[in-house]
Amino acid sequence: MSEAARLLSAVPADRRVALVDPRFVGHVHALRLGLTDPRFPAATVPGALTAQPEARPALVRALDTTAEAVGAGVPTGRPDAPVIDRTVPGRIAVTMDAEGTAVQRPELGSLVAAVPVDDAAREAALSDRAAVDDEAVRLRSAVKAHDGFFTTFFISPYSRYIARWCARRGLTPNQVTTASLLTALIAAGSAATGTRGGYIAAGLLLLLSFVLDCTDGQLARYSLQYSTMGAWLDATFDRAKEYAYYAGLALGAARGGDDVWALALGAMVLQACRHVIDFSFNEANHDAVANSSPTAALSDRLDSVGWTVWLRRMIVLPIGERWAMIAVLTAVTTPRIVFYALLVGCSFAACYTTAGRLLRSLTRKAERTDRAARALADLADSGPLAETVAAVGPRLGGRWSPPVTALLAGALMIASALSQPFGSWHTILAAVVCAMFSGMAVSRPLKGALDWLVPPIFRAAEYCTVLILAARSDVQGALPAAFGLVSAVAYHHYDTVYRIRGGTGAPPQWLVRTIGGHEGRTLVVAVLAAVFTQHPAFTVALTTLAVAVALVVLVESIRFWVSSGAPAVHDEGEPA
Repeated sequence: MSEAARLLSAVPADRRVALVDPRFVGHVHALRLGLTDPRFPAATVPGALTAQPEARPALVRALDTTAEAVGAGVPTGRPDAPVIDRTVPGRIAVTMDAEGTAVQRPELGSLVAAVPVDDAAREAALSDRAAVDDEAVRLRSAVKAHDGFFTTFFISPYSRYIARWCARRGLTPNQVTTASLLTALIAAGSAATGTRGGYIAAGLLLLLSFVLDCTDGQLARYSLQYSTMGAWLDATFDRAKEYAYYAGLALGAARGGDDVWALALGAMVLQACRHVIDFSFNEANHDAVANSSPTAALSDRLDSVGWTVWLRRMIVLPIGERWAMIAVLTAVTTPRIVFYALLVGCSFAACYTTAGRLLRSLTRKAERTDRAARALADLADSGPLAETVAAVGPRLGGRWSPPVTALLAGALMIASALSQPFGSWHTILAAVVCAMFSGMAVSRPLKGALDWLVPPIFRAAEYCTVLILAARSDVQGALPAAFGLVSAVAYHHYDTVYRIRGGTGAPPQWLVRTIGGHEGRTLVVAVLAAVFTQHPAFTVALTTLAVAVALVVLVESIRFWVSSGAPAVHDEGEPA
């Protein structure tokens, strides 16, 4: 123990340190998992312990405590926590846990990590190590355990080897992610040519972009290269690639005389709303207790039947299946057919997943936490108008009042945008009433069974209002400008989700207030429609609003994700 303390004191305080028992026998990848993963301040495997700079003080304290305990002949750690690893690193890890510092213990599976106490045990450990191919395990673990059918059977069998090739040449996941983005942008540019050759090239390049998209995550897991910048790039580039491709298809169709911008924007709105349904439901149930939903139990039973697992994964049209469909249809049909297929497929998937989540929510017995309520409030993206109403307005009672009030607000806004003459001041009045109802919907903590529906309803109301007003304006360029505006706002909403997932909370309130919140932006678009009725300035106004929102959101987002406060994780992504 004293030798370990002396060696630790000789290492600069800003460096990671590791303690490894000299008797250790095991696979190199077992040590790699335990000692090099940057996501955890402290981690251990049998016979080895590591601490990053932020956990170094806890390591030193635990070393002193353990030395005193061993000297006094008393157990280390908590009395109710048996010591399995009796090596010095193992005892220190138990003490660190007992003193409040979480120590990660990675799943090793078939990998060997042992500290034999005699020759017979050492021979057995060496035999076990020789029986398992370290590199094969490393390659398998580079692939996500739960992925879509297309990705699992048509991409991962060879993309993992691309990931290894990249690792051996010193390429980083961020570089592969950037290559995937550039490939998708070139695909979008090819689609924008509006030629059959361009469409075929676009489809092939989109598939190549997806292969690289799978490779970056596999490279991160293979080489344990997780970073804050990687989290930001991986979290946002998938959406940027897909929506840029939609724009490329719309531009290509326009070259051929077919205006499909409304379909492109509709597909983006539908996909973004699908994602926010996923995010909102997951955050609402992130740490819920007492899940006894019969629907969840049925889902668990179905998981035991292999073919139903793949069928249900394909039904939701995850990114692999969706991009494959887009690529093939782009190459052999027209952009209009691509968007029709997207709208039909994604609508069915949205209905399927939402129905299942509604059933789970209605039948489960769970108490939602303050953290879940806070996450839903952040996802609601309420601006100054809704906040003011929530603070001083009436607080509605009733179990279903938040989702019902939000639904009334959204339905009123969409119905007004559809039924009133374009530019009517009644649409502005509807936006004001919508803002009031939106404030009432979030005036109390969102802990009800269906309160997770509030953010998706707000997203659908805002995005659909922009889509409808731009489509009905009959102003040239209004729909592409609306596409840009929804893209900027959607980026803000995705950014909010990934910050919450990283445990750092939502974007700062000044940002939400500066860009108006969902109700404020809806009101601004309604006012612009009334002021610039059938006037080219409507397009200019939408474009200006889109640029302003994008600049504010991107600057703050980049500042956050490159800062030390950003979570050092590599997002595993959602199936959709």
